[in-house]
Amino acid sequence: MKKTLVSALTAALAVGAASTAFAASNPFSDVPQGHWAYDAVSQLAADGVIEGYGDGTYQGDKTITRYEMAQMVAKAMAKESSASAADKALIDKLAAEYADELNNLGVRVSNLERNADMVKWNGEMRYTYAKQKADGQDNTSNEFKFRLEPSAEVNSHWHVRSRLDATTNASEDGESNVSLKRLYADGDYSNWNIKLGKLPEQIDGNLFDTQLSGGAIAVGNDLKFTVEGGRMNLGRNNLTNDLVNEASNTDHKADAFAAGLQYTKDKFSMGAGYHYLSSDAFKVARDYNTNGETESKATIWTGNMKYRFDKNVALGGSYARNTAADHYDKAGTVELDYKGAEPANRGTWGAYAAYRYLGDYAAIAPTYMNGDLSGARGWEFGTNYTVAKNTVLNLKYFKGKALQDSSNASEVFGRVQFFF
Repeated sequence: MKKTLVSALTAALAVGAASTAFAASNPFSDVPQGHWAYDAVSQLAADGVIEGYGDGTYQGDKTITRYEMAQMVAKAMAKESSASAADKALIDKLAAEYADELNNLGVRVSNLERNADMVKWNGEMRYTYAKQKADGQDNTSNEFKFRLEPSAEVNSHWHVRSRLDATTNASEDGESNVSLKRLYADGDYSNWNIKLGKLPEQIDGNLFDTQLSGGAIAVGNDLKFTVEGGRMNLGRNNLTNDLVNEASNTDHKADAFAAGLQYTKDKFSMGAGYHYLSSDAFKVARDYNTNGETESKATIWTGNMKYRFDKNVALGGSYARNTAADHYDKAGTVELDYKGAEPANRGTWGAYAAYRYLGDYAAIAPTYMNGDLSGARGWEFGTNYTVAKNTVLNLKYFKGKALQDSSNASEVFGRVQFFF
């Protein structure tokens, strides 16, 4: 499709393009004073965000293709970082109009989703290999996972966010299992944040790596108070591992409430939280109560602290105690971190050493270990390295004992992640 120069320039003025600076006087000899676009062209030229052909003219009597227009936009985008906020907005709108042509030119429209289509897509493809030894048995997991995390701007305060996971067993090469992990509205008002829907756990995420169907409100900046409530599925956590053979028909859903206070300032952070869960699953959990009572709840108190000595070294830890359980009611971890792989920066790396003590009924769904290593204590060592831009390799080794019978427990773990 062809456009006259006037129509192309109209789009340009509605959207903008960046280039070298010209004099504030009429920079284009074929755009006379008095033309409806003169003032806007002069301003954009003075800002250095419009250029024409090599002789400094736009040649208004010549038709140009959308491809030629996209070339002008591409030049503008290359200099967008030096443009004003108003000119950036124009550039983004023009990028939206000529997105297909820009893609054919190999130009990535970095602000298109945020400012034009209002949609942004992030994601990851990962491959994970893990070999566990626990309870006298060896177990190996060999998994591919594809993750999409789209977000859409509703208005200046609200976004809609979601996460889709597709997993498949690489050993069996079977069909993928696709699940909607998150879907929630996220609102920001000054120092307030509101989340509604199927949202990630907001308090003690390392010990409670779960989703909550409900809502959460957080207020504050350096000192932040968070409260949340709703329904939680206990289906992927340590508790359910103990229930599978004993109560396969038990409802693993739980009513959940939590409140937490977190302080973060400069190099130091600390916080405390309280979690209340109510579910029939607790009544039949192995050794949950041994005093004849049939509790249907968990009351878990948590605390965390972290100090960053400099940009490379940090020491942190967390603790949890379930006062409603009689066994496996404590959990804690201490971790020393050195640097860390940055996906965008090839060659960056990190390493850590940690001691974990993960009682099943205090660490409901920890990020650290899964499967047969739930309910274990021991040392863990890991490293990560960015082998290429947006490609990160993770390795770790765990050696310890099962809390139930003190049998040996270990894990060799490897993962490669491709971010986009």
